[in-house]
Amino acid sequence: MSHPLLTAPIGASLLRLAGPTTLLMMLQVVVAAADIYFISRLGTAALAGIALVFPVQMLMQNIAMGGMGGGVASAMARALGAGRLEDARALVLHALILAAAFAVAFTGLAWTAGPLLYRLMGGVGPALHEAVAYSNVWFAGAVLVWIIAFLASALRGGGDAATPGRYGLVASLAYVPLAAVLALGVGTWPGLGLIGLAIAAMVTTAANALLLGRALWRGRLGFIPAVAGIPLRRRLFAEILRIGVLGSFTTLTANATAMVMTGLVGGFGVAALAGYGIGMRLEFMVAPLAFGIGTGLTTLVGVAAGAKAWRRAVRAAWTGGLTAFCLIGLIGWTVALLPETWSRLFASDAAVIAASVSYITHVAPFYCLFGLGLSLAFAAQGAGRMAVPVAAGVGRMVAAIAVGWLTVNNGFGLAGVFTAIAAGMAVYGCVIAGSLIVAPWRAR
Repeated sequence: MSHPLLTAPIGASLLRLAGPTTLLMMLQVVVAAADIYFISRLGTAALAGIALVFPVQMLMQNIAMGGMGGGVASAMARALGAGRLEDARALVLHALILAAAFAVAFTGLAWTAGPLLYRLMGGVGPALHEAVAYSNVWFAGAVLVWIIAFLASALRGGGDAATPGRYGLVASLAYVPLAAVLALGVGTWPGLGLIGLAIAAMVTTAANALLLGRALWRGRLGFIPAVAGIPLRRRLFAEILRIGVLGSFTTLTANATAMVMTGLVGGFGVAALAGYGIGMRLEFMVAPLAFGIGTGLTTLVGVAAGAKAWRRAVRAAWTGGLTAFCLIGLIGWTVALLPETWSRLFASDAAVIAASVSYITHVAPFYCLFGLGLSLAFAAQGAGRMAVPVAAGVGRMVAAIAVGWLTVNNGFGLAGVFTAIAAGMAVYGCVIAGSLIVAPWRAR
């Protein structure tokens, strides 16, 4: 029997698949803004400390939810599109085993190598102390992040974006007041500072994981996942890892670029680092919008690829990619026209505001290309064609680091570093979109 997503209108299907996740991501933009506000109340050292941890934190989250999570969603979508129900049932167990393994690896790395990495990125004194304390607590709950990412990806790959979106909405709404109390305190209790934010994230993430697990085992995918009596199969691990590893490599290059750029900014002082932290948060706040659209594309394109309907897969990719281009471009240009207004929401120090304004005016206009490239990269996960997104990620990294190094060494200052970040985004979006124009996906 043909999968419903092979015959339903593309626009309506994408809205149904991407809508819940995109709305959740938009809510999390608000949550991220609240986070910045809480951190700003804790002082410049806390802002700088978060700027050091944030690239590492986002590296794991993006690999879990985007790279490896995309591998889970793609494998599930292709299995269901091809009518392989038993493989789909067994994929959940294989995904959970991989989630535990990756979580242990990231927690161990954060606890052992984190302090050295934060120092290399320019962390010193109170900022370094804040970064290490927050990092150690947050990464203690890494396994919960991985479980949520893989369970939600399995549901999305099966065509159910509403359930993870609904539970994520509840978790996000619960996080904000809990984070405010634990970080800033209440009454005479002073709160736990950045550690309070990490604990709040851990509590709400654990509740979300339990709800998602219950939904899966109550048959939200149309079947009950298999656990007992299911032999582990190398082929099913490969179904996830083949796409997930390449997607994760793309994420790794993006976050490695962010870390290098953070190191270059750190050379201009703590105020520059704090201002960059405010500006960089904006980038990671618009990226989830492309993530929301992209997860819908992974499913829609994956089902089409499983059924060998390649023309439909390409049409779906362009529908989602251009939607992301317009939506994220609108946000980027709006903030770029009002950079100081945005910056003053989170800082009062003149040097911090100046650095934040410089980042926004140089980088935000290029968010449209970043959104286009990221959404098409998710579509490529569904298609199982990851060579171009990997090449684009490497190109972004090389362009940003090379231009950044040249500008810093030729006296262009902080503005030169931000120009380099913008150049990397332009390369990323143009390479992915250009390749799909020149060589659309076809059956091999």
